[in-house]
Amino acid sequence: MTSTTEPGHAQARGAEALTTGTPPDRRRRRLERQRRRLERLRGDAGMTTAEYAVGTVAACAFAGLLLKVVTSATVSGLLTGVVERALSATG
Repeated sequence: MTSTTEPGHAQARGAEALTTGTPPDRRRRRLERQRRRLERLRGDAGMTTAEYAVGTVAACAFAGLLLKVVTSATVSGLLTGVVERALSATG
């Protein structure tokens, strides 16, 4: 059995061509086009990890501030008054 390495022959194109049926350079170009298309579609929507961290810290700070305000004597008295008025109006 003789080995041929003519242009276009499977051995000349490499093992990748044997498994996929397409020449390696065409396959590489197709994959590159798909990669570029995905990058274009993906865009820059959403937050990165650092932005998530900053957002989480800001949300925690706001929650702490809100807790402090709601548990203060003034707001607690106002809320108690609202609840008492609501209960007295129904009964």
